[in-house]
Amino acid sequence: MIEKKQVVEKEERAVIVGVITKDQTERQVNEFLDELMFLAETAGAQAVKRFTQRLAHPDRATFVGKGKLEEIHQFVAGRNISLVIFDDELTGSQIANIEKVLKVKVIDRSDLILDIFARRARTAQARVQVELAQYQYILPRLRGMWSHLERQGGGIGSRGPGETEIETDRRIVKDKIALLRKRLEDIDRQSLTQRQERGEFIRVALVGYTNVGKSTIMNLLSKSEVFAENKLFATLDTTTRKVVFDQTPFLLSDTVGFIRKLPHHLVESFKSTLDEVRESDILIHVVDISHPQYEEQIEVVNRTLQELKAFEKPTIMIFNKMDLYEANTFDQWLEPEVKQDILNNLKQHWETKTQGNCVFISALEKRNIEELRKTILDKVSQLYKERFPYKTEFFY
Repeated sequence: MIEKKQVVEKEERAVIVGVITKDQTERQVNEFLDELMFLAETAGAQAVKRFTQRLAHPDRATFVGKGKLEEIHQFVAGRNISLVIFDDELTGSQIANIEKVLKVKVIDRSDLILDIFARRARTAQARVQVELAQYQYILPRLRGMWSHLERQGGGIGSRGPGETEIETDRRIVKDKIALLRKRLEDIDRQSLTQRQERGEFIRVALVGYTNVGKSTIMNLLSKSEVFAENKLFATLDTTTRKVVFDQTPFLLSDTVGFIRKLPHHLVESFKSTLDEVRESDILIHVVDISHPQYEEQIEVVNRTLQELKAFEKPTIMIFNKMDLYEANTFDQWLEPEVKQDILNNLKQHWETKTQGNCVFISALEKRNIEELRKTILDKVSQLYKERFPYKTEFFY
């Protein structure tokens, strides 16, 4: 039986690979690879080199073609590199073919994200969700994995594994998936009961791209200690706290961050965690405005919200990390008036796009937090009045 293992060892040296096609421009691929390097760092690896290949479509056997694969092999050989990470999903046979040439471990973006999730899962629900996603990832790749073992002379004892062993493993994996789904259903029922017991409170959910500062904002608003770290997917489990602003209470939830090319089986496994987003009354969409591609990250989050059927909910946009934005945008010789004009134009642009439902803050410097509190309070109070028009008081 092929066991699930963490695929990245601590301080492992790696190279990363992307393919430029008609569907992915060179600029997009380089942005994806920047993110892939950050993912590798989050998992504990060090990406020392990146390779890109321009193709009409990925090669069915080796993804990048024999020439580029040989170029990667020449670089990897003798440089103490033990891992090659591809930015797109590979089939089991592609992984086997590539490893045969490179003689090092090969994984794709999905496998890397699953590895990070496996390391960061803390609760029983998160661990079951990640394990289910791992088995769903493994299932269609079993044949390639087995043929890879056969070529290396591994397998069971000294024999190469045959069709019987493949079918046995496939049945075991399917049985494991069914068992995990059943366990997850039991956990989901408990979570649903907990959500139903929250009564008439307005529910507010923090959403956004990974590593935009949601957990830091959660800590500021709820005065609780939620784990926050400058790494991707620092938070997997949904954390919900009761918050009271000016005697008006509501429930605030921090949710797992979104990311481009998030494995579909991971989204499926985490759908119960994302129920907090679906069932919320107000969304707080947190944006890292200092990121060069922050507008594209906004689009990724919006598309994910559309998939979750939560895009039409009342939303407040929080543009976080204004301190970093100003440090990256302004130099020391820029006149204060020019600097203020740039900031005013930026704020006016987004106030128009969001119909005034936006706030610019720095969670790290606790800048503009009072305006954020007032914006949330106004939205929550308005919803209470709409939902309970005959109540003169809420939950004093």
